[in-house]
Amino acid sequence: MDATIYLDNAATTFPKPEAVYRAMDMANRELAVNAGRGSYALARRAEKLVRETKTELKRLVSAGEETEVVLTPSATIACNQVLGGLTWSSADVVYVSAYEHNAVIRVLHLLQKRYGFSVEELAVNERTLELDLERIAFQFLRKKPSAVVLSHVSNVTGYLLPVERVASLAADYGAVVVVDGAQALGLVPTDLGFLSADFYIFAGHKTLYGPLGVGGFFWRKGRRLKPSLAGGTGSDSLNPEMNAADASGFEPGSPNLPAIAGLLAALREAEETGSASGGKERPQAGERPMRPWTARAGQTARERLVREGRLAAYMTVRLKETDGIRLYHAADLCRQTGIVAFGVEGYQAAEVGQLLDEDYGIAVRTGYQCAPLIHKYLRSTDSAGVVRASVGRFTTHEEIDALARAVREIAEG
Repeated sequence: MDATIYLDNAATTFPKPEAVYRAMDMANRELAVNAGRGSYALARRAEKLVRETKTELKRLVSAGEETEVVLTPSATIACNQVLGGLTWSSADVVYVSAYEHNAVIRVLHLLQKRYGFSVEELAVNERTLELDLERIAFQFLRKKPSAVVLSHVSNVTGYLLPVERVASLAADYGAVVVVDGAQALGLVPTDLGFLSADFYIFAGHKTLYGPLGVGGFFWRKGRRLKPSLAGGTGSDSLNPEMNAADASGFEPGSPNLPAIAGLLAALREAEETGSASGGKERPQAGERPMRPWTARAGQTARERLVREGRLAAYMTVRLKETDGIRLYHAADLCRQTGIVAFGVEGYQAAEVGQLLDEDYGIAVRTGYQCAPLIHKYLRSTDSAGVVRASVGRFTTHEEIDALARAVREIAEG
């Protein structure tokens, strides 16, 4: 195969808009200095870039003055800072969904060993694989939640969790609500003025289409957060304490200006031209597209979500044409994003992924996707996990057809 068919967008969207590559190259060549740590023009320009990125992020989620944006090296670091910065006691009860990533599960496990709080799973309807809101309400009544941590979108099955409903239930108890939006922000319409979340975590390199090396979290200032990392921030340098009052106390070290510049370019590009591509304007290395890389200007996040959901539905239909294919998804396909998890009878998940790569040039993810809890409901341990194919802005129906043909040939031996 001359070119890879990339269907691992849930891990990292690829390729990026050409504007992202140009912005990162510019920042590396012209702006790779310490933002906010000098009185010279370049440092002020770098600091302005950081401020503008935060402004664009807040605009994306309709956040007001009561919300801070903290930029971190990744969503995983953001999870550590948020969960590690809360005040815990042995009496606390923390609820998580079965869809959580190890960026949440392992952090909570580490903190649980330190503080002794209990961790409970939010109820799941094992038939539909959806959260059971009635049973969750009873769970909260039986054991009052101190905190609720849940993904906005499952990185395994693409299930769009009812975060608004669960957050509202948790708010009735005064619980801290943390939403992991790594698979959602930029794809799923998100209004923090409506969502009762105290912290919303994001990854720059996934559905925002920015680069690796930058993520962060939105922080509703009514919730106290303690710094869990320390270091230089370029301000108040004689004080040995980190400033816990605003974002500066949670951003120690030199900011990754090239990555932040790439994220800002991705945010602006999406806002100016929309984000749904038919795949024809896939940027080539070192080459600017002749036409805008999106299908049309003004594409909204909701329309992007609908497009990816339709691609996932098309993939589901094509895969079902082959006997011996098992699909893993929630019953309500209207709550499905562009992620499709499946298995091939008689094969381990990793074997299917290897064959797709070596014989067909198709890149997918296999295994447990760093999400340990959901696989007991999927009953996928016998095949060592699932095969995950995830679409993106550049994915075409022709690429999905190629995947379906390849899986048919594998299944038929």
